[in-house]
Amino acid sequence: MLLLLLGIIVLHVAVLVVLFVSTIVSQWTVGNGHATDLWQNCSTTPGNVQHCFLSSSNEWLQSVQATMILSVIFSVLSLFAFFCQLFTLTKGGRFYITGFFQILAGLCVMSAAAIYTVRHPEWHFNSDRSYGFAYILAWVAFPLALLSGIIYVILRKRE
Repeated sequence: MLLLLLGIIVLHVAVLVVLFVSTIVSQWTVGNGHATDLWQNCSTTPGNVQHCFLSSSNEWLQSVQATMILSVIFSVLSLFAFFCQLFTLTKGGRFYITGFFQILAGLCVMSAAAIYTVRHPEWHFNSDRSYGFAYILAWVAFPLALLSGIIYVILRKRE
C-alpha cells in the first residue's frame, strides 16, 4: 500500500511539474529564431540578441493564460487535499475531493491547449512555424491529470 501511495504522489508531482513548465516556458510556438509563449513573444536577431515583447492582449490568449493558471492552482489544491484526506479520512473512504480537483486541472489544461490550437493566428499566415515543446507538454499533462484524478476517485483509504 505504501508503494502505491508513493507511485500516486510521484504521478501527481510529475503532472504538477509538467503544468508549471508548460505554463512558464517560452516555447509554445517556435520557428526561424522566433518563440512565443503565453506571456511574451521573443525573437533572436542575427547578432544573437534576443528581443522579447509582451504578448498582445487578445481575449483568447488571456483565456488560455487564465485556464493554465487555474490548472496549476487546481493541481496544487488537489495535492494539498490529498495529504489532508490521507490523515483525516476514515477507513474505507474515497478521495473524492482530491480526484475532483485533479480532474478539474486536467480539463482546464485541455481547454487552454484547445483554445490555443484553434485561435493561434500565425498558423494561418506562416507555415514556417511549429508548436514547441511547452505546447506538447500541456497536451501530455491533460491525460496524466485525468488519469491521476480517476485513480484518486477509485482509491480507498486503508489502515
